[in-house]
This record gives sequence, C-alpha cells and structure tokens, in this order.
Amino acid sequence: MKLTVGLGSVDEYIRFSEAGADEFFCGYVPYSWTQKYDTMMPLNRREVLCSNVQLGAFSELEILSSMIRDYQRPVHLTFNSLFYLPEQYPEIAKIMKACMCLGFQSYIIADPALILYLREHNIDCEIHLSGETAEVNSGMVDFFQQMKLKRVIFHRKNTIEDMKSVITHVRMQNVGDTEGKRDVRSSQSSLEFEAFALNELCQFTGAFCNSLHCDEMGYLCRVPYLLTCIKNGQQRNDYITCGKATSDRDDIPGKETPSIEIPAEDDTGYLPGASGCGLCALYRLKEAGITHLKLVGRGNYTDFMEKDIRNLRRALDIIKASKTEKDYINSMKKILFPYGCSGNCYYRQHYIEAKNKI
Repeated sequence: MKLTVGLGSVDEYIRFSEAGADEFFCGYVPYSWTQKYDTMMPLNRREVLCSNVQLGAFSELEILSSMIRDYQRPVHLTFNSLFYLPEQYPEIAKIMKACMCLGFQSYIIADPALILYLREHNIDCEIHLSGETAEVNSGMVDFFQQMKLKRVIFHRKNTIEDMKSVITHVRMQNVGDTEGKRDVRSSQSSLEFEAFALNELCQFTGAFCNSLHCDEMGYLCRVPYLLTCIKNGQQRNDYITCGKATSDRDDIPGKETPSIEIPAEDDTGYLPGASGCGLCALYRLKEAGITHLKLVGRGNYTDFMEKDIRNLRRALDIIKASKTEKDYINSMKKILFPYGCSGNCYYRQHYIEAKNKI
C-alpha cells in the first residue's frame, strides 16, 4: 500500500518525500478565483485563505512541478467541492488545463457534474473520486466508473466490509462475465482504492457536511459523538467514538464516559493518530484490497505530519514482518503506542474485534 499525504505548502514536499511519502494531494486556488467568489464558493473543501493549507499562486505550481520531476512523487490536485455553479465549470476546466501543461495529470473531484463536464469536453486527465462524494456501494462505483475513474477514495465512515465488498465486485468483473450479464470495462483492471488511515476524524463525512473548514467553524469537526449501525431494524452494540482522546476504552451509550487521562505523548506533545487513527486496521485494509492509504492534515504542524509519515511507514514495515494480524497489532502497539493510543478509531468495530482476539 502506498502513502498519499496531504501537502499544505511547497516547502513540505521534499521533507515529506524523504520521510517516506509516495505521493501527495494538495489544493490550488488562484487569486482570480478567490477575488471573484471569495471563500463562500470555494474551489475545494478548504475554505480558507491562510498559508500552509493550499497553494495560491501559479508560480508555486511551477516550483512544485520542478520538484516532482526530481523526486518522482506525484501530486494530485483537489477540486473537490460538493458542487459548483454551471458557469464555473468552464473556469475550472481552464484552470485544470493550465495545471496539466505543468504536468499535473490527476485530480480529486467530488461533483459528478464536473466529472461529466470534463469527459464531455475531452479533458483527458486522471480522476480520483473524492471521499467527499460519499460512495457507499458497488452500484455507485459502477455508475461513476462509466466516467473512467483512476481511483476511488472511500469516505471516512465506510467499514472495511463495505470496502472489501466494492473491491471484490470490481475485481470479479475483471475476471470476465461468462454469462454476458455485464460489460467488463478494461479501465477497471487498473482501478485503485484509497482509504483514510490517519488524522481528522469527521462526524459529517464530507458529503453530508454543511459546515466550512475554516478557523471560525473548525470546532464543529471535533464535537464528541457516538456512531452505530442499524441492520434489519436492530441497533448494533458496536460504536465509533470521535472527539475525545482516551486510552483503549470502549464507550457504552447511556453510561457516563469514564474520566481517563490522555495517553502520554512524546516530549513535543505528539501522539500518532490523536485526531483520528486507523493503524490497527491496516492489516485488514491490505487484505481487503486497498492500494493507497490517505494521511490527511493539510495545515497541521509540519513536524507532526513528518512523524505521521514515518510512523505510518513503520506500520507498513511491521505488516511485512508479521505472519498474522495478531502479530501485527501486538508489534505495532508496542512500538508506536507504548503508553496507549488516542482511542479515536476510524474503524472502531474492527478495533474491537482485533482487541478481543488479542
């Protein structure tokens, strides 16, 4: 599995590449767009103007393009607002064409109408279906794959079972349909799948978020909550917890959350996955067919982001050295979380199952 890392500044590219990132994603919002639409009609889901969050000048793209030629770590540009105005599509296409002239060939997109516009106007770029689209099943992926996707990015609330089901469905199509029930699209043979691995749990899950990712509204991203599933009309007893750092706890609805001290960070205040962590699930994600792991955190403290990359890379090395999932989790916990983890699990149900095995 490759590491796809959020990039907030050109200055971070070399440092993160040397730390172990395989590729990057970042936003680019030219001043002409901001001048015309401000931040209330954003080009991507980072509705801010501050530095170290996204690029704002074409000259920065030119510098980044030069770095990519030297380090061979591709950068995917985010155009992943949930929707745009019809008159904005030609403007976006013009921006993308300018980026493509510099060598930026892949784009993370959430708006189906924008994807359709690009394909209808023969703009031959690679499209990564954003997690902001909230794709939830194989039917949705089949629909979008008609637009020749390169990658599907699963959203934050997809379970590992959801992802495995979609990936298995796509791979089975590649084997061929002996009964003639479905046309097999050759592009699906190279379809990639990306899952969230570290940082920034979100209770709204992108497509269902009506807030803004700005300083004034940022607190909404960290409101504590419990999430569970309802199957056949019955509420399950497993819960995803978000918003409070705790040490290996299982929250029980209806009972007061026990007061547990935040796990010991290092001497700089760093704890892997403090705001969201999927490290326990990496072994299972690999088995499910995930090809890329998403490390979010554009605008986060650069030193912490570098540590995130190194720790995620270390976790992948532990997977290679482990014969079983149990071996992996035991080794990973000892090395990366000697004093306990944050408890903010991306894949809470899997974590509970793995914990019971151990």
